[in-house]
Amino acid sequence: MALKFSDYDQRNYPVTDARQGYAKWAASYDKQLTGDLDIRLLERVTTVSWKACAVAADLACGTGRIGVWLRSQGVGAVDGIDLTPEMIGQAEQKESYRFLSLADVRETNLQAAAYDLVINVLCNEHLTEMGPLYAEAARLTRQGGAFVIVGYHPHFMLNGIPTHFRDENGANQAIESTIHLFSDHVVAGRTAGLTLTEMHERIVDEEWVGRMPNWSKHAGRPVSFAMIWRG
Repeated sequence: MALKFSDYDQRNYPVTDARQGYAKWAASYDKQLTGDLDIRLLERVTTVSWKACAVAADLACGTGRIGVWLRSQGVGAVDGIDLTPEMIGQAEQKESYRFLSLADVRETNLQAAAYDLVINVLCNEHLTEMGPLYAEAARLTRQGGAFVIVGYHPHFMLNGIPTHFRDENGANQAIESTIHLFSDHVVAGRTAGLTLTEMHERIVDEEWVGRMPNWSKHAGRPVSFAMIWRG
């Protein structure tokens, strides 16, 4: 059951929609994300052979961070889509994508059954429902391929911490979000004909706090997750 984040919000930052928020955030996004939320989880995945993936689809590719990482792991080619032109512009500069286009993750216009790997990172909280994303991922994935989704942990969001950034004036802005419980993912995945084969959760640990002391208040809490699905 999807939950309204506003019912749990502890920060009360001004809220913007995803397209406008990421347009403002695009230029500084890479400086703020260190890989703790997503790359550290992807490094723990054991059921996907990145080198065996000839072509991947990066849904909500953002600035291209994930495309760069996938290519460094041996993925042959990566196609990316995103809803925000400013994010696509940042991704183009990294020159890690075979193809980039503006599109919604729920209706990408990419070729069906064309991808060994479909990946979606730090995006799902901006969707009101999980079903359309999982249905599109299942449509794009070849038989035997994988759908990898990385997102903010519902526990972290239930503690009232939104996806947020500092704008050009240094003011905090939150991006409109919905809280999806893990059961929402399971229902959406099963409805799309997918099977969950692996899952990891990222805990704020001592190493993280050692590098980023301001995260000490979150020590021991799960902050993000990764799920791997197959058809």
